[in-house]
Amino acid sequence: MQSFIDKFTQDFIVQDRWIFIVKGLGVTLEVTALALVFGIIIGLFIGVVRCVHDQQTAEERSGFSGVVINVLNFLCKIYVTVIRGTPALVQLLIMYFIIMVSAKSKVMVAVVTFSINSGAYVAEIFRGGIMSIDKGQMEAGRSLGLSYITTMTHVIIPQAIKAVLPALVNELITLLKETSICGYIGLNELTRGGDIIRGTTFDALLPLFAVAAIYLAMVMMLSGVFGKLENRLRAGDNI
Repeated sequence: MQSFIDKFTQDFIVQDRWIFIVKGLGVTLEVTALALVFGIIIGLFIGVVRCVHDQQTAEERSGFSGVVINVLNFLCKIYVTVIRGTPALVQLLIMYFIIMVSAKSKVMVAVVTFSINSGAYVAEIFRGGIMSIDKGQMEAGRSLGLSYITTMTHVIIPQAIKAVLPALVNELITLLKETSICGYIGLNELTRGGDIIRGTTFDALLPLFAVAAIYLAMVMMLSGVFGKLENRLRAGDNI
């Protein structure tokens, strides 16, 4: 017991080394939250574009708007294929050392990278959710005089979000854990904070287990919160 207390004191109390964990946690949460918001925006746009393309008739595809949608759909497919087909770590390194080499903020580099990465997965999640909504919903909205965009934003997308909520939660959890690779560009997030303590005290057990425990606690908390939200949404369906 005394040995554990001594190690805990040496790892976290001496020279206030616990600050590395706290500051790293703050960076992790900041990158995750911002990347999730922008990733959802990107993914929703791409998902809608691809769904509109798939639902177009042959006559609509021959018009000007149809040509624009075809071009956008082609670009979106390339984007999704490339991002989903390459490792997030490689994308982060390319962004940091090549594309955003002059960026002054490593947090910005991480947010941009993970937003783009997450957007590709969210796009497919939304596309599946939108395509799962019965076509009669769109027809009903249009028959009531609503425009395509109004029907999509007020009728289709809200139902799709409810349908894909579990998948979005899984993407959030994956995104949260993927930020642990930010240490490769020198960003002091949670995992790197624990590794800094390990490199200083030469004790890997407590710092790394502390990092793992914090990640586990955050994942369990997120799962619990969104689980309750999902139950409330299901309860509303039964009213």
